[in-house]
Amino acid sequence: MCGFIGLYAGPDTAFEMADGLLVLQHRGQDAAGITSFDGDAFHTHRASGLVQEIFTGPILSQLPGNVAIGHTRYPTVGGGTASDAQPLYTNSPYGIAMAHNGNVTNFVELKKELSEREERRLGTDCDVEAILNIFAAALRRRRRSTWPDAAFIAMREVFKRVRGSYSGAAIVGGKGLVAFRDPFGIKPAILGRRRAGRKWHYCVTSESAALNVLGYDIVGDLEPGEVVIIDNGGNLHRRVVIANARRQHHPCVFEFIYFARPDSVLDDISVYKARLRLGETLAAEVRARGIEPDIVVPVPDSARPAALECARVLDVRYREGLLKNRYVGRTFIMPGNVNRAKNVKAKLTTLPMELEGKKVLLVDDSVVRGTTTKSVVGLVRKAGATHVYVGVSSPKIKHPCVYGIDMQTRNEFIAKTQRSDKKIAETIGADAIVYMSVDQMTEAVRGPTERVMHFCKACMDGKYPTGDVTPKVLRTLESERNRASREATKRLDNGAC
Repeated sequence: MCGFIGLYAGPDTAFEMADGLLVLQHRGQDAAGITSFDGDAFHTHRASGLVQEIFTGPILSQLPGNVAIGHTRYPTVGGGTASDAQPLYTNSPYGIAMAHNGNVTNFVELKKELSEREERRLGTDCDVEAILNIFAAALRRRRRSTWPDAAFIAMREVFKRVRGSYSGAAIVGGKGLVAFRDPFGIKPAILGRRRAGRKWHYCVTSESAALNVLGYDIVGDLEPGEVVIIDNGGNLHRRVVIANARRQHHPCVFEFIYFARPDSVLDDISVYKARLRLGETLAAEVRARGIEPDIVVPVPDSARPAALECARVLDVRYREGLLKNRYVGRTFIMPGNVNRAKNVKAKLTTLPMELEGKKVLLVDDSVVRGTTTKSVVGLVRKAGATHVYVGVSSPKIKHPCVYGIDMQTRNEFIAKTQRSDKKIAETIGADAIVYMSVDQMTEAVRGPTERVMHFCKACMDGKYPTGDVTPKVLRTLESERNRASREATKRLDNGAC
């Protein structure tokens, strides 16, 4: 799960881009990059680390142009090295740079096809390079067509050949900015604009929060299978290039549970309000289990809205019993269980005066491997809680995600290896654990919107909306994930940052 931004704006676009990427830092902490185009040449800077560390004033001054794309990286396919950081570039035709969010499930096959059929050899293990080269090859075949028709036709070929989930943006040298959302709309993409004299500036990004911070008005979410083009004259062109794609719309439900910022609105659903509704649903399940806590404590930060609403419905005091060190990243997207457990201790400290002698209901947004949850439960017990219950504002996660979230290994899931709630609670050291059902979660997240009829919930129900996820695909992705995890652990063991 990464973050991307495409900007068609003013002369200081790179500086604006860095501000936007800071808003999306929660979507990826491994690496970041910006590519700009000044009307003649591309300029790129990519590096491992955080946005604020990478993009200093002198660096941004070397990225001129009014068109730019940017990216924050969270590695799934690829080894998580600087060479796999985005945006990536190919020089033919026109020169094209691209950044994306998602995961290409047929990356290995496409890599082979591109070499044998298109005479294009990929230089990284980053799956956006497959999308980039398929788009470039298709665009080259349509170079005599008028713009933007050539780009729409080329992206239609991308959608037909590339499987999985992906949204992103590209700069085509001398032509303009291209943005896209996969035919199932699994990954988010939203368009904004703002008045600049007689012209419009445009921004396409992963979350509406970035539009708000940068001062863009929301135009709307891209439809599944939609392509947005801003040409060199600043004219906006939009087209859904896949027939009936709207009926395939399956946005990732985990965006609303964990990944997206609470101040974002995705597909007309407020992330914050969705989390409040999840808390209300969780409260009903806690009550049904006969659990009567003294206080409700969130596992900061993404579980806070659900915990607030859960406490309100239960008529129980809400307390901040865990304090977060904001200089430690999100432990879910850190490589390796040992690394996650280690960073929980650095990330969270307790307030014993709130926890001592209390029956505590810890509210977390999800439990995947159980490593983080076990550490948190241990901290709360050590602070003097008499009972520790865990309330989860999502269902059990039992299946690999093939669409870009770091849970691709089947034996990682605590809900798969420990089948009963009682056994899961024992494993994490809790007195009890409370989940909600998939149907309850779906209704809570959807709320009153009519835009979304279905979600991608494959990690919970094992139903992959793209319809092409075979046992072989799962084995391939699991093998790749294990390899990447070993490499990341090796870098950490060797003292790499």
